[in-house]
Amino acid sequence: MSLLGRIFTMSLLIAGCAIGLTAWLASQATTGSIRQEQGDALATDAALYDELLGYAAKNNSWHDVKSTVDKLAKQTGRRIALTTPDRRPLADSGDASSPQLPVTPKAQVDPLNVNLVLKPGDRGDIDERAVGPFRLTELEHQKLRTVADRLALCDPMYKVVEAPNGHPRAEHGGARFDGDCTFGNSLLVPTDTERAASTELIGLLRGCVDRLPNRVKDDLEWARPESIDWYRTARPQEPEVAACLASARREQLRPYVAPPALLFLTTPTGDEPRPVDLSTAGVTRIALTALGILALAGFASWLTATQLVRPIRALTAATKQMGDGDRTVRVEAGSGELGELASGFNAMSERLAETERQRQALVSDVAHELRTPLGNITGWLEATQDGVARADPALIAMLLEESLLLQRLVDDLRDLAHADAGTLRLHPEPIDLAGVVAQVVAAHQSRDLTLTADTTPTHLTADPVRLRQAIGNLVANAVRYTPSGGTVTVRAFPDGGSAVVEVADTGAGIAAEDLPHVFDRFWRADKSRSRATGGSGLGLAITRHLVEAHGGSVSVSSEPGSGSTFRVTLPNYLSVPRKPKAPKRDGRLPS
Repeated sequence: MSLLGRIFTMSLLIAGCAIGLTAWLASQATTGSIRQEQGDALATDAALYDELLGYAAKNNSWHDVKSTVDKLAKQTGRRIALTTPDRRPLADSGDASSPQLPVTPKAQVDPLNVNLVLKPGDRGDIDERAVGPFRLTELEHQKLRTVADRLALCDPMYKVVEAPNGHPRAEHGGARFDGDCTFGNSLLVPTDTERAASTELIGLLRGCVDRLPNRVKDDLEWARPESIDWYRTARPQEPEVAACLASARREQLRPYVAPPALLFLTTPTGDEPRPVDLSTAGVTRIALTALGILALAGFASWLTATQLVRPIRALTAATKQMGDGDRTVRVEAGSGELGELASGFNAMSERLAETERQRQALVSDVAHELRTPLGNITGWLEATQDGVARADPALIAMLLEESLLLQRLVDDLRDLAHADAGTLRLHPEPIDLAGVVAQVVAAHQSRDLTLTADTTPTHLTADPVRLRQAIGNLVANAVRYTPSGGTVTVRAFPDGGSAVVEVADTGAGIAAEDLPHVFDRFWRADKSRSRATGGSGLGLAITRHLVEAHGGSVSVSSEPGSGSTFRVTLPNYLSVPRKPKAPKRDGRLPS
């Protein structure tokens, strides 16, 4: 994966983890806080409902409930309102400035139909505090209380509790009895009040059961008032009979309990609903998760940084080595942007190494090329000074030839320097390529071989001087390497939108492995650097620079033993020759 891809993927991974965990934490914290808030509100609502339900179970009206409502509102900070089912006010802790009650009440307060959501239990939907005619008289209560207190003194394991109707009960915490406590069984015997209420309830139950279909008739043998709470513990097999028992109990208790009322629970007057406070929700969990995300991000960043720094450090070390003069240093090239950078560094290092090799070869070659003519000139001048040789015309001609060779070498080096520096100047003008070729061929005629020109009128825009120099180098090279009796042919012709010059000879040719080096500086096929073939080894290199300066290209094809062909392709071919510009009034051509 590329460097950009790795950084982008790692950033997405870290951002995704951070966003996901943050969203999860926010969801968990919000859900927990809302549940806690709802639980607290439900617990408060359940407590208020139970308190008012107990009031309704013990009173047959709501006339005196206002004080209870105000007390509960003060304790809970809620506005509490009770209305009849047709929404006539019964009691309200608010005042005249309080907002209108909501449309939907919180619950209906009816001890004979308990809301099992606000008051869950397993004893049916009739509040156990609704006892009605089962409530003991004061005398019965005092009598049974005396027995219960004696039972508690007789056996400390007994715990005395009172039923909602005032009947004491003894609950034993173990199986050990100290002394005679059997009189405690009298607490299980119903009182006269309870027997009378049970008889009445059984009568109501029988009337309901008699109206049931024959298939669910019940002999009501289980409905006996020997137990003080038989109606609570009874579990008839038929659902219809169980419904009759519940209906009979409601019918019996209805005159003793308050009528159903609607309960409204809202915020106090002028107060906004209490918002859910999430500021401290799950602080520890959020902090630990944030540290985990930070550690994950740090680890991912460390891995990414390590992968980035390792190749960069290698490149830095290689650069220092190169700065110290080591041109052979290379770095391992991987993939991605850093791999491309390493490949570029290796290419640069190879190029510098090749440049250094060429520089050393250039110095050696220039020294070699200058040594021979300078040695000849110096030797003959010393010989003439010592009187060994005479300064005759032949000697002077030979020294002049050597000095011209030096001048030609210096000119070639200067042209290459201009080409390398990009300061090689051209003066293009409309020319006929056939005329340039004819001039070059005429200048290189030789009696030892046949030099011919095969041209077609080809007009283009070029620097005639530089073009003659380039073609002349090619022709001179062909003449130099063509044996006596051979042939050198120079052709010039248009080819599409280009002008082409080909120099073909019948010389020894160039080996295939040497073709890539033909245009290198100081390269010659003659490895012995024999003076017989002459030349400085710079002509073809200069030709390549001159042709490329014109926007063209030069190539070579050769077959050993059959000669070589150099091809120059130049752009800006003109299908018709340009007309010369009209002279100015003073008779001179424009510059």
